[in-house]
Amino acid sequence: MIPDMKTRYVLLASLACCVGLLEVQTALPQAKPPEKPAQGATAQIPFVGCASDGQLGPLKAPAGESKAVAIPAGVAARLAYYKAEYGAGVLAPRGWHCFSTYGSNGSNLFVTPDPIDPKALFSDSWKGFSGQGIEVSVSSGGTSGRFEVAKIIARVFPEYKAFAENVIAEGIEPASSFPFGPYPEDKLTYRSKSIVEYETPANTEGLGTVSRLQANASPIEGVAILSGADTDLTLLSARLSEKDRDLIQTIVRQVEKESADSKAQ
Repeated sequence: MIPDMKTRYVLLASLACCVGLLEVQTALPQAKPPEKPAQGATAQIPFVGCASDGQLGPLKAPAGESKAVAIPAGVAARLAYYKAEYGAGVLAPRGWHCFSTYGSNGSNLFVTPDPIDPKALFSDSWKGFSGQGIEVSVSSGGTSGRFEVAKIIARVFPEYKAFAENVIAEGIEPASSFPFGPYPEDKLTYRSKSIVEYETPANTEGLGTVSRLQANASPIEGVAILSGADTDLTLLSARLSEKDRDLIQTIVRQVEKESADSKAQ
């Protein structure tokens, strides 16, 4: 059937409208979706070897290659990777100084903005670092390091309570050395039953001051991790200036990643 004049007019008008709209859309530039950051992008962090002293005597700073870390380039430019011959490595601000102590019980790596006097680390009269600093310690649960492991378990790892109770039962240290329950002021964030991140507030005692960092007007942040068949403990304690405090999350995440990587090997 041939449409009447009115119907034909409506059809032609609609067709013209559609053609015009198509021309407008073609003329306009197409908007691009926002670019997503590259997945798996890594930055190269310079390696800094740290001298150490301990059971086998003084050891020179090891040589090492730069470390690939999955962090933004702007953050990477502010960090270096510090490591001694034995024990865990740690990210810390570039240009800092480091030294490590080690023995059959484990290791301790210290990184600070000022030069470190090795003699002070072994002195009974030295009270610890009063300013900025980072310490990552590894205590072996299968050696005399088990006492340090048990003390942290009693504080923040209830799933591992039996380990602490067995150490207490040895009777080598009094039970009073292993108080159960978290430090009153600590803020704890559990990532799993064996990983807890923490913040020890300014001027208080807590997981942060279990390290050689003294309490002062700034908080101490870090993470405690249990791993391995012997229930080893990795304890990170970090206190940075206000302008660098944003780096702590990256430092914590890297310690967690390396602990997970070593567990998977």
